[in-house]
Amino acid sequence: MPINITMPALSPTMEEGNLAKWLVKEGDKVSPGDVIAEIETDKATMEVEAVDEGTVAKLVVPAGTEGVKVNAVIAILAGEGEDASAAAKADGAAAPKAEAPKADAPKAEAPKEAPKPAAAAPAPAKAEPAPVANGHAGGERVFASPLARRIAKDAGVDVAALTGSGPHGRVVKIDVEAAIASGGAKAAPAAKAPAGAPAAAPAAKPMSDDQVLKLFAEGSYELVPHDNMRKTIARRLVEAKSTIPHFYLTLDCELDALLALRTQLNAAAPMKKTEKGEVPAYKLSVNDMVIKAMAMALMAVPDANASWTDNAMVKHKHADVGVAVSIPGGLITPIIRKADEKTLSVISNEMKDLASRARNRKLKPEEYQGGTTAVSNLGMFGVKDFAAVINPPHATILAVGAGEERAVVKKGEIKIATVMSVTLSTDHRAVDGALGAELLGAFKRMIENPMGMLV
Repeated sequence: MPINITMPALSPTMEEGNLAKWLVKEGDKVSPGDVIAEIETDKATMEVEAVDEGTVAKLVVPAGTEGVKVNAVIAILAGEGEDASAAAKADGAAAPKAEAPKADAPKAEAPKEAPKPAAAAPAPAKAEPAPVANGHAGGERVFASPLARRIAKDAGVDVAALTGSGPHGRVVKIDVEAAIASGGAKAAPAAKAPAGAPAAAPAAKPMSDDQVLKLFAEGSYELVPHDNMRKTIARRLVEAKSTIPHFYLTLDCELDALLALRTQLNAAAPMKKTEKGEVPAYKLSVNDMVIKAMAMALMAVPDANASWTDNAMVKHKHADVGVAVSIPGGLITPIIRKADEKTLSVISNEMKDLASRARNRKLKPEEYQGGTTAVSNLGMFGVKDFAAVINPPHATILAVGAGEERAVVKKGEIKIATVMSVTLSTDHRAVDGALGAELLGAFKRMIENPMGMLV
């Protein structure tokens, strides 16, 4: 009996992925554990292994296909003793094909003129009081694409009154544009406020793609479609800033003692043999010591080592510190698990490995999902101070600026010290002002008395 190979869910939040490459071809025999394809998610490129044994009868989804839904059939295997061509024909009709690009998907081209009445788009059938083909009469769910909903909302069109031309009666972009062109299916006007009541302020709404592009001269720009990573970053940033009540605390840390200890530790590093010859077993960076200090500060102030949920506060037993790493096209936050228990040398080597694989998009989901806090360091770019956006489910993130020589007053005298400004962003639902200040104070003590990180 033919065996369907489906698009796997490579992370708990994955809804679709890009089938980057097939590593097998039709007619090849595969066994459980054989790597058969490479799938691109929003953060990484991951290998997919065969679960069953058989012969590849058909590659349903071609290499390079984007937006393949989780659980969609991507290939068909013929079982032992089964004719591969017969299996492909027998199961081909039943196997759902990869979706063609939807009519309402954004395209990398200059905006076209709005559709002209009647001539540019077929006039839709007049709305009747009977249930429409989309099946959303009587309060039932309206099936419409997000883009169609947005265009309809901007134009004041009632999506529930439209007959969809998409799969299963789904309302798509062209259905809404046709309704706008014909002037039909307008949403019912909002009820007027009682006399004397204050007028409600109009709801703010983002500009549509077409509205943005009309602000620029045609030919003065090019459109670069968003990849999955950029879409995910945008979605999560909007989620973070619209659902998390951020507040910020900033203080200065003196680095001279830490820099001196770092120099001593690096000089004392044992040598190890590699393909390139003998190299130090580790080379600590300031960022490695910041990670350790943040982890130890969270353990010293355990109430701040938390995540917010609507029903309970999640109190973490260890400090899993995410570290923002810039990669082509975006940002990813690999996690140093149990950083509070690890030595500086282990943190340093682990961070170098994670950052290298992050830039090659080879991280596994469990290496960048979760965590209890995060560190974002822009000091190497000369940035003095900044405020970072919290990455859910974290309740805190530490923004680290550049260490620079500044004049400081000590016992009434002006001295020169190397000073680093840090800003802690906190989720006010989980970490209030006093608790955030306590956490940042514990971090400062670790940085200014770094020998405490060695015991």
